[in-house]
Amino acid sequence: MQQHTQQHTQQRIDEIHEQGYTVLENVLDSSQVLDIKQALAPWLQQSLFGRNNFEGHQTERVYALLAKDPAFAQLVTHPRVLAIVDAFLAPTYLLSANLAINVHPGETPQPIHADHTAVRNAARNETHGISTIWAFDDFTSSNGATEVIPGSHRWPEALTRDPDELASQARQVLLRAGSVLVFHGSLLHRGGANRAQTTRLAITPQYCQPWLRQLENMALAVPAEVARQYPTRVQELLGYSICEPGFMGYVDGMHPKRLLDEHYQGRHYQGRHYQGRHYLGRQARQQD
Repeated sequence: MQQHTQQHTQQRIDEIHEQGYTVLENVLDSSQVLDIKQALAPWLQQSLFGRNNFEGHQTERVYALLAKDPAFAQLVTHPRVLAIVDAFLAPTYLLSANLAINVHPGETPQPIHADHTAVRNAARNETHGISTIWAFDDFTSSNGATEVIPGSHRWPEALTRDPDELASQARQVLLRAGSVLVFHGSLLHRGGANRAQTTRLAITPQYCQPWLRQLENMALAVPAEVARQYPTRVQELLGYSICEPGFMGYVDGMHPKRLLDEHYQGRHYQGRHYQGRHYLGRQARQQD
């Protein structure tokens, strides 16, 4: 079974390398889908509509999900997804964004874009991030299913092309509720127009390289007293981790995990002190 799982994961990784995206079908069962929708319901009161054409004037967007309910953590750290992300990003990669998108009837197509290409002094077709879109309603041909341009993650220059030409190459990704779309951060895509009579709900955790700034400032979006309640893997993704080799991400000379656990020592702890606090010495700085 483990070998089969590894082979399946590798097939998904190969698909992302080749076409820029892959789909994991029926990852969540109907009861799990319902639980997530119920956890999200208090914030879907038709009061958080988008502020521009990109967010969508007929689309509700709910940010900072991990500050609102712990139920959303299972999406962020789902092992089938992280097994794919692990293959593309450096260790101690970060959660860059995590939001819900509820597309209402009458919504227009979103501008075509990529999630992780605004990196200075770096080629757009390098791997800066991996995005996911979890379906909590069926994505159909009429209710705003995500549209992707296969292979566009390998284009050195993308948005200089004619918008109509780009739109003509877009392909809808139809999903059943409980499935997840996983795609390269440089893949061109957009939310489709909702011509149906019902809403289309998704949650999109996005991951970035550990040396990049997160799209949403997770350390502020999720207060420390909330982050303290989460498992270690969630805390690391929020930013309570160190980018190795080196010590990028330290706080006051200490590993950021010390903000959540004053007794945290890490793998390389040497017991050195400086002015009443544990000090990150030459070798002790890589405490994770």
